[in-house]
Amino acid sequence: MSKIHSLCTMSCLNPMTHSAAVKPSALFRVVFPSLLVASLYVACGSESNSRSVAKTTEKPKATTQTATAIDGAAVFRLYCVTCHGADGKLGLNGAGDLTKSALTLEERVTQISKGKNMMTAFEEILSPEEIRAVAEFTLSLKK
Repeated sequence: MSKIHSLCTMSCLNPMTHSAAVKPSALFRVVFPSLLVASLYVACGSESNSRSVAKTTEKPKATTQTATAIDGAAVFRLYCVTCHGADGKLGLNGAGDLTKSALTLEERVTQISKGKNMMTAFEEILSPEEIRAVAEFTLSLKK
């Protein structure tokens, strides 16, 4: 038997060497899951953190947009197309067909702000100027 083979055999038969090489330490079993949970929390954040970040980023946006005209079509594409469709006819999740809607501009502003049934209330998400711009854009979809 060679010296290398005998050393390997002796170290493999040694319970201290074998257990240290195969079994993870207790520290690893505690630290790894903790680091995993902490990294997921930091990466995903909590719902309240994401809302507060969105609110703080929206305020400067509203002040810069008041100087220029707000593109209602762009806001509509960002928030409304999922349920209403690009042409306003999709009707997903009970969304009304905007091409057939008889709502006035002010009624549309109220519905966008307060929501209805499954529709999200956008008063905490969009500025009043953005809401009005979207409402005006939806009038252009009407046939």
